[in-house]
Amino acid sequence: MAKIKHNNFLDTVNEVFTDAKQEGVLHLYAEGDSFTGRTIEVRNRSLFHFGTTGYLGLEQDKRLKEAAVDAIRKYGTQFPLSKSYISNPLYRKLEEKVGEMYGHPIIITKNSTLGHIGVIPSAVKDQDAIILDHQVHWSVQSAAKILKNRSVPIDMIRHNDLNMLEDKIKRYSDQRKKIWYMADGIYSMYGDFAPISDLMSLSQKYPQLNFYFDDVHGMSWIGKNGTGYVLSELGELSENVLLFGTLSKTFGASGAVLVCSNKKMYGEIKTFGGPLTFSAQLEPASIAAATASAEIHLSPEIYVLQQELRERVSYFNELLQPTDLPMIDENISPVFYIGTGMPKTGYNFVNRLMQEGFYVNLGIFPAVPVKNTGVRITISRHNQKEEIKGLVEAMEYHFPKALEDTHTHSERVFQAFKLEPKQEKTFLKPKMTADLKVQLEDSIVKIDKQLWDSLLGKYGVFDWDGLKFLEESFRGNSQMEHNWEFRYLIIYDQEQKPILATFMTVGLWKDDILAAVGASQIEEERRNDPYYLTSKVLSLGSLFTEGHHLYVNNEHPQKKEALNVLIGTLEKLEHTLGAKMIVLRDFNDDKDLHAYFQGQGFIRVQMPDSCAIELNKEENLETYISRLSSRNRKHLRKEILRIENLLDIQIVQDANLVQLEQIAELYSNVHQNNLGLNTFSFPTKLFANMWVHPNWEFITISPKDEPEKMIGVMLCYKNIHKTYIPAFVGMDYKYLQQFHIYRQLLFQTIKRAIELNYNHIALGLTAGFEKRKLGATVYSTYAYIQTADNYTLELMGILESS
Repeated sequence: MAKIKHNNFLDTVNEVFTDAKQEGVLHLYAEGDSFTGRTIEVRNRSLFHFGTTGYLGLEQDKRLKEAAVDAIRKYGTQFPLSKSYISNPLYRKLEEKVGEMYGHPIIITKNSTLGHIGVIPSAVKDQDAIILDHQVHWSVQSAAKILKNRSVPIDMIRHNDLNMLEDKIKRYSDQRKKIWYMADGIYSMYGDFAPISDLMSLSQKYPQLNFYFDDVHGMSWIGKNGTGYVLSELGELSENVLLFGTLSKTFGASGAVLVCSNKKMYGEIKTFGGPLTFSAQLEPASIAAATASAEIHLSPEIYVLQQELRERVSYFNELLQPTDLPMIDENISPVFYIGTGMPKTGYNFVNRLMQEGFYVNLGIFPAVPVKNTGVRITISRHNQKEEIKGLVEAMEYHFPKALEDTHTHSERVFQAFKLEPKQEKTFLKPKMTADLKVQLEDSIVKIDKQLWDSLLGKYGVFDWDGLKFLEESFRGNSQMEHNWEFRYLIIYDQEQKPILATFMTVGLWKDDILAAVGASQIEEERRNDPYYLTSKVLSLGSLFTEGHHLYVNNEHPQKKEALNVLIGTLEKLEHTLGAKMIVLRDFNDDKDLHAYFQGQGFIRVQMPDSCAIELNKEENLETYISRLSSRNRKHLRKEILRIENLLDIQIVQDANLVQLEQIAELYSNVHQNNLGLNTFSFPTKLFANMWVHPNWEFITISPKDEPEKMIGVMLCYKNIHKTYIPAFVGMDYKYLQQFHIYRQLLFQTIKRAIELNYNHIALGLTAGFEKRKLGATVYSTYAYIQTADNYTLELMGILESS
């Protein structure tokens, strides 16, 4: 399978957000003439507000408001000069107050995103390395990627995995001066913590280890002077720690703050920090409001405010305890996450809560994996006990209703988040499908041959005979990547009519199979560890096959129910066979299936275009060529027919051992040179099995003056429904330009299919430009991916940025 297209991530996020917008849970507008913080008006309804990040409610404090208004009257709406030249008169007092809060030198930034872009490239030197927690905020990841331009290695660990972190530290310890670990203090979705104490112990063991903590969600509601979670755990800020806090969110104003106890580093960042130097400074109103807030933080009042919030958080925790709502992390932060699993369940749940009078946030991809969609609830001092209790009661009532509405059940939700229910009962048991018959087998020989070929045998190598061949080739091999599990699923109605059919494989995939070619730098790592960044994947179809792997009777009234059974089967197989990802491929732009798969927690990525040729009845080579455009006929004459006479072209159906060795070597050349199709090699017995299989044949080309020297081969399968499938190609790259090997093999494939009087040529994915010139029709194709977490996707994003 070839690499996905470069803009897929943005396209995918756009699709997910568009879906959520259409469901009325994203990109909303608050309404009303005023805002108190306790309620928020949406669609002409006043809702209790459980979505704020102003946990202490200081954004509504009268002192901050009056300070902001007074500053505008005195200094205007902005002070339009770079701080490098001159700062607003109010800045000095703000810097003094915030510095007093932390007891260390500080730098005020316009916001945390610009702050990270300014600080990280200044603090991290070319001799250093960066390791990211995969859930660290996007703004930190984005700033870190800038360092790729200076060849600073950037790596990533799974969330809070200290064993993995230590392994990465060991890897870089002999190569790099400093190793920076970058993490959030409090993570914005689940509200969980960075293990600060354990991290500092690790730094005692490895003196090169430095930390960059983004603690914007830990600010104000905890710690001395409200300086946040990280500093409350550290006690004292050591020189190997850079700490980011915020003057917005809980602080009630605007801007961000960097705290740095290393005087030399502080001086370098302060003097020149990219956007810290060139960006506009904070507006007078923001500076004055932040100064007023800092004065509160420096007073005993901050501890009263913290206690009031703590009481509300404790009360919410207390009410949640006896419920079986899937709360993802139980802690003392004001951020809570209730899992819904599938996006469509999340949409339903959020809309139900809004109808009950409660505003909450939807947690969705890319902030969380798609199948880890849920509701993020934040508690603030604005919330009163009666509405906190009301929210819990509403969630208890509506959660099972949302599951029922979206044809799912709580068992799936708990499984998606790897949680155990707190009680024996579940809200909704899976619905029985007594009116559907499900046949699930582990070998094609257990499936009726005529039935299978009528459903899925039309266009691919996966007719009944082809699958029997694949089972024989991908079982009993010495290397794990060459052994696949096969499963065959047919779903029938009560009258034994098939509604849905497919086959699935579980095998070891390289994690960068769907990444841009640049990510395949990790092949260097695989020289020492061949299974570096690999995972077991459950896939519709297989890595050997291309085409429509899923048969669905779209006219059947139980189509949706059959699809639900398919998804349930995939989830069970994923669990029992130990897969880490589910991949559904290859689909066209089917809007109904797209909406269904997306609602079931899959993200869509566009694959390389698929190509096919339909041959007319009684087609001959002359009539086929006449159908080409004049431009393409000219291309054919110049680059293919002119050279054809220089080649010895054979159709080999009974290859000898020498030929098989040549074929395997030529295929290996293409496999090794095309990291866009970054898969493991195939087992050696595959080519021997092709040799003895009546449906396989090889189109070989050799120079006429060296007929024993094979320089190109097309491995072709003859499908039962008269489809000719050039499945794989092999080439000697030394002769590629001289003989236009690939173009010649494509032409010989078409020529052979016409000679056999076949109806269809399935040319497969990639090389659409070359295939189109020879008359192929090109189709867009898509895959749907569901992962246990976003680690692999985010890691590939880091690697691709190089």
